Order: sequence, then structure tokens, then C-alpha cells
Amino acid sequence: MKNPMYTVDLATNMSDLPIAMTTRAEGAQGTILTLSAPYTSVFGCGERFDKVQQKGMTRDLQVVEKFCNQGAFTYCPIPFFFTDTGFGLFINTEMPTCISFGDTIDITIRRETNGQLPTVHLFMGTPEQIMQSYYQLTGKPVLPPKWSFGLWMSANRWNHQRLVLEQLALATKHELPASVIVLEAWSDETTFYRWQDGAWENPAAMIQTLKEQGIHLLLWQIPVYKKLEAGQVSDLHDADCKTAVAQRLCVHDGDAPYYIPEGNWFGGSMIPDFTNPETCQSWFEKRQYLLDMGVDGFKTDGGEFIYNETASFHNGKTGAEMKNGYATSYVKAYTDFIGKDQILFSRAGYSGQQNYPMQWAGDQQSTWAEFRHAIVAGLSAGLSGIPYWGFDIAGFAGSMPSVSLYERAFQTAVFTPVMQWHSEPAGGQFAELMPAAGGINDRSPWHMATTYGDNTLVERLRFHQRMRYNLVPYLYHCALEAVAGKPVMKHLVWEYPNDPNVFGIEDCFMLGDIYIAPMLEPDAVTRDIYLPAGTWFDLWTNQVYEGDQTICVTVTGDRTPAFIREGGCLALNLGAEKKLGSDVGNQMTAYTNLCFYPVGNKGHFDFRDDLGNHIQLDWCDGKQTAVTLSGTQAFCIVSSIY
Repeated sequence: MKNPMYTVDLATNMSDLPIAMTTRAEGAQGTILTLSAPYTSVFGCGERFDKVQQKGMTRDLQVVEKFCNQGAFTYCPIPFFFTDTGFGLFINTEMPTCISFGDTIDITIRRETNGQLPTVHLFMGTPEQIMQSYYQLTGKPVLPPKWSFGLWMSANRWNHQRLVLEQLALATKHELPASVIVLEAWSDETTFYRWQDGAWENPAAMIQTLKEQGIHLLLWQIPVYKKLEAGQVSDLHDADCKTAVAQRLCVHDGDAPYYIPEGNWFGGSMIPDFTNPETCQSWFEKRQYLLDMGVDGFKTDGGEFIYNETASFHNGKTGAEMKNGYATSYVKAYTDFIGKDQILFSRAGYSGQQNYPMQWAGDQQSTWAEFRHAIVAGLSAGLSGIPYWGFDIAGFAGSMPSVSLYERAFQTAVFTPVMQWHSEPAGGQFAELMPAAGGINDRSPWHMATTYGDNTLVERLRFHQRMRYNLVPYLYHCALEAVAGKPVMKHLVWEYPNDPNVFGIEDCFMLGDIYIAPMLEPDAVTRDIYLPAGTWFDLWTNQVYEGDQTICVTVTGDRTPAFIREGGCLALNLGAEKKLGSDVGNQMTAYTNLCFYPVGNKGHFDFRDDLGNHIQLDWCDGKQTAVTLSGTQAFCIVSSIY
């Protein structure tokens, strides 16, 4: 049976809908839609950094580029929300929209370029049912490759092949496996598609070296025909710009090219019009050699560059719509280019962003407040249909994070869809290099240890990095569930929509059956945690807690609070000792030991992977039954992982 979904024409009578909806004209430009229905909590509206719970908030749904401490701004707004009382709404428009969540829900909806009001879709049901209805309209999440769930390494400072190979050697030396390296400072900084001369002696050989060690490469991209800085000279860049203007490959404003207003990031630059097929052909034929070389995807930065509503596009839309729509046209064009076996890592987005994995939370400073902001962003993104998301561990900008902040963020990131550390340029906007850092601001574990003289930090973090690889089968299992409609990083309302105690929780989340309660305060050794109804088992000690209550736990510095609910089961790739934190390297095409860890007296677990294995596990009163429905993978059931 399909979930209840109603298509609402704002110009017609809406009396037959299950909730009261009325409209009133807002001049010639649009209308105000009012929903009069009881609700106490509301979730969605895209990636939000200040609050997950939207009741009492007014949200402007438009893409905004904001460097650090985003507050109410967002790179990725989505005109979709749902309430605790079982209804949700999607406004199918690219026009900026404003929603006020008060006693009533008042939505200011603008007419589109063609003069029409957009269609609105009303959903009824549980959070999961509502999300599935939203996906019916905007597309199911696209499953990324398994390797993307390994660890990601990145630093803007790496502008030379030698530096990349040095970092690779250090990761090997410290026995800290990785799966992805992201290079930002790789290009000529004029065309953004040519390797910097003199810095990359043999990028093809470097990529081959990375692949031999199980590491995939992503390259940074920015959608501009750049305004060159004083002293920059590039005949190739100049020719590209002339062609873009002559053939109208760039966004225009009337008969002239549109330029990013001065004072903004890349001010004075033109931008490609990805709604024009000829633009896409020209843009990507210059980048095809990168894929041929073995590049596995791109970090598609930017996308927030539309500041003028009169800008004009090949598809007939104006800057009013493409303020939001440009980000989608950008990542869609890159997705069409790279194909299904590569990935993007994008910041800006809009409705349907789940079609273009993966997403990162943009720019945060290395502060405790920004760590909290990142958790809020991940939860709100998941509640808005974006399942594959990550943040820069302990922030990427400003002073180096403290050891305690770095450890706490590292421990939390183990359980998020993307686990990455990254740092801004050494001369970045907030860069304050510590004397002990030797002029380097990398957020790598080994550089953190050197900076602070902490001889045991790498060893402490090694457990968690190895644990990340232990969890890869489970992360992939959760990714498969996300295709069916569940976020990987789940707010508690997803699993407990009838428990009002979880509605206001904005600093805890679930990965499958694992409940994670990050430590978000400096020097904290205890924290209060609300456990929903049921029986919960401490991941680290196996101590049992009954739910439907708030508990206070004492926390060590090297573990973040985590619990598994009764009836849950973890699929793990474990080393010879079959314990969490055991070494399995970064291999993704085979398991060292595929192990299942069932929890509690009774449960069922349906495991699938990308290797063709389908295994069902049932347990009750100490008896376990496992059935292999497909595949030939050997596995074992473990009663302890400590």
C-alpha cells in the first residue's frame, strides 16, 4: 500500500485535504500558504547548524556561502519538513521560500519565472513513510561505493607530489589505514583542470601508487572562470574565458556575462552555465583525462555563487530560481560526467541532493561550539533526505584543536557516514599557527601528536581508526538501508517517533542499532543520556541499562558513550583476535574475519553486502540460526568483541 500523498494546487480549493490549508495573496509575486494543524515538533528544512528542532524558527530556504559559524545560514536548504503529528510537506520549487513554524505554519511561496505557482505535496505517516514519499518525487539515495566508508585524509597544504607521498608514508608508519585522499591545492589555480607545473612530477604514477595501497583520490573543483589575481598569467585560461563568452557557455545577466559580485568568494569571476549541454561538453572534455588517469571523484566546492536574480540561464530560468538551483545543476553535471563508480564530495545543494553522494558540512573552526554545530548539521541533513554526510574532524580552520576536542571529534566521526580530517591553507582566514606546529596546520593524528608532544595520542587514535574499518560491513549495511529510506546518521525521532522525550535531543544519534552520545564539552567526564524504552547494552563494557529514563554515565577520555539496543546485531570485519580495534588494514574487497555480534535475548538480522553475500541471522534464548541465502562468505558469530 502506498503511503498517503496529496498533490496540492495552490490555485484550487484545498478543502478535501486531511489538514487545514489556506492561502492568501502576497502581492503579485506569490502567496502565503498556512497550515493549521496541531504539532509540537518539526524537522527538516535542509542542513541546519543552529537547531534540529524547527518549532518556533523562521527559515529562509536559500543557498548561502558562509565561512564558519554558519548560524541560521545553510549551504544546503531543502523545502521539505515533517512533524511529530504525522504530516510533512514538500514545496516543489527552486525559488527561495520562507517558512515560519509558529502556532500555524506559514510559508511564503514565490511565483516562478514563468509566472506559475509551484506544486506542493502533502505527506502523511511516520517519518520513514514521509521520507519515502519525498524520495518518490525527488529520487532514491544513490549508493556510494564501499571504499567511501573508510577514512579520508585531507589538508589544503598538500600542494606537491612529494608531500602527498610523505603523508602516505606517515600513515603507513603509524599503522593508520586510509581509503581516500582529497587534494585541494593540486591545480594551476587558474583553469582548475591542469596539474600545477613543477609540483606534480608524475601524477599518473602517484595515483597508481595510491591505488596499489587501496587509496582513492578526489580532486578539488570550483565552478568558475576565475578572475585572475595580480601577477597571474595563463593563456589557456584567457582562451577558455573568451570561448565561454563567445559561445555563451557562462551564466549571463542580460547580454553580458554574469560576474560574481566583488567582496564575495571568487568575486569578479564568471561561472559556467551547467544547464547548457555545450557548457558541460566543453567543461568536462578538459577534465576527462583526470578520470582516465584514475581519479575517483571530485570535491565539488562552491555552488553558492548566484547573487543576482536577473541572471539568465540556458534553460530559461533566472537567478531567482537558480540561487538554489545552480548547486543542483553543478553537482548533477559532475555526477553525469563521473559515472556510478566514482563519487562527489559536495557542500552546496538543494532538493534531491541524495542523488549526488556525498555531502560535507562545509567550513567550521576548531572549537567546541563548532563541533556541536557539526552534529546538529548532520542530524538535520539526515532528516532532510541526505543520508551520506560528514564533517571535518574537530574543524579545519583557525587555531589547532585541543587534544581533547580532537579526540572527542575523532571518536564521534567513527560512527558517521564520512570520517575525514582536513585543514585550511596555512595562510587561511582564521589560521593561527602555533609555534609548536612548525608552520604546519594539518589535522592528521601524527601532526597533532607532534604539535602537543603527546606520545600516546596516535596509539589512542589507532584503536578508533581500526574500529572504523571493523565497522565497514555495518556501515555498508546502513548505507543499503538508506537507499530504502533511513538516514545513516539517524536522529532518535526516526526510530522513536512516539516518544516525545527524544524530540528535543540534538546531540545524540544512531547508526543502525548503535546509539552514540558524543562528548561535546571540554574536560567533561560525565554526561546525562536519555535512553528510549527497551534494554540497552554499553558498547564498551556490556553493562545493561533499562530505557525510558535518563542515565548519567562516567566517561573515560578514550571512549565516547555508545550503546547497542537489544535485538541489534553488528556486522564486523575483525582481525585475528576478533576484537574491536583489531587490525584489518583498509581492504574493501574481502574480509579478514566476517563476524556477527548479536545483542540481547532475541533478534533478527538481515545482512547484505557488495560482494554478493546475503546472510540472515536469528537468535532466541541462547540459540542461534544463520542462513546463507547467497554468496560463499565464511563467517562466525561472536559473543564478545572486547
